[in-house]
Amino acid sequence: MTYDFCVLGGGIVGVATAHRLLRTRPGASLVLVDKEPRLGAHQTGHNSGVIHSGIYYPPGSLKARLCRAGARWTKEFAAANDIPFRECGKLLVATDPVEDERLRALYRRSIDNDVRVDAVDAAELKRREPHVRGVSALFVPDTGIIDYTRVTAALAAQVEAMGGEIRLGTPVEAISETDAAVTVSGPAGSITARTLVVCGGLQADRLARAAGIRTDFRIVPFRGEYYRLPADRAELVSTLIYPVPDPALPFLGVHLSPTIDGELTVGPNAVLGLAREGYPKGSVNRRDALEVFGFPGFHRVAREHVRTGARELRNSLFKRGYLAECRKYCPELTRADLLPHRAGIRAQAVLRDGTLVHDFLIERTPRSIHVLNAPSPAATSAMPIAKYLVEQLFAA
Repeated sequence: MTYDFCVLGGGIVGVATAHRLLRTRPGASLVLVDKEPRLGAHQTGHNSGVIHSGIYYPPGSLKARLCRAGARWTKEFAAANDIPFRECGKLLVATDPVEDERLRALYRRSIDNDVRVDAVDAAELKRREPHVRGVSALFVPDTGIIDYTRVTAALAAQVEAMGGEIRLGTPVEAISETDAAVTVSGPAGSITARTLVVCGGLQADRLARAAGIRTDFRIVPFRGEYYRLPADRAELVSTLIYPVPDPALPFLGVHLSPTIDGELTVGPNAVLGLAREGYPKGSVNRRDALEVFGFPGFHRVAREHVRTGARELRNSLFKRGYLAECRKYCPELTRADLLPHRAGIRAQAVLRDGTLVHDFLIERTPRSIHVLNAPSPAATSAMPIAKYLVEQLFAA
């Protein structure tokens, strides 16, 4: 059998793309393939569950547009499918004059991005969140929390209801393309489709190379390590509490995040991962590590961010440093408050010249489209990303 569509990747972006394809082409034959025994096993199931607003991103960028549309879609889809979510809002907290100036720049960007925000002074911050300290803050009311694995499961159920097939536990090792079709193959056999969409996440570069696409980047895995607070401290804050991001650094910093299941997490930091899919601390995969250390782009990134990398590694090894990051805005936290929690791994695309890719990176062949980089907030933006991919497919 030759399917009309094959989608490779069972994270939320892949499942949303399958959903969009079947909505756009009712009655088409479609198969979604993933090597894991369950959907959303990696980035989708290991993030902080935030419905992002799009405040950070360059005005007019694809990332900003897709995030705003995605936040609306996520809430509407959750409401229509009885998936719990909460618009708890987010406070970006400045703790010194330098951060206050950055906060003012973010306020101006929020206007350009059409994101609702409220400026908050120190007294109002203390009134809203008695356990948080800062010289100023921005409140983003439309930010929310959700469990993206539940969104993925609901989308998958609809994919199957529309006639789509989902094959789990089906790794793909080779991709071959002819003028008429694309065939993906692995230990479980081969699947042929007229059109292939690859949403490979942590394996995106390898799947692209398997398809014969010349890639000038590598996926460099960054571990995001989290702690959770004890149950009796889970209501320490009522909103998401974020530091003001440093524009010179690629990640947002350690934040306090209530979860939809009633926990309060602290994190993540960002340390180099030596296993793309190894979540326990100390995980090493020889192939993954050799690819990172053998890639010139990584060495350039390491040189440019050596101090930041050393700090993140120190904070990973010693809880005291991690705690200091948190106590900048929540001074009453103690080491005893930081309990172990699951880690996440971010697929960061890095170019050969050392550039960190912050926006979406997509590559086409005549019969396939590869999502090579889908950075945060990809979970929030999943359906708008899917819509964009499908439009690109049918525009060709």
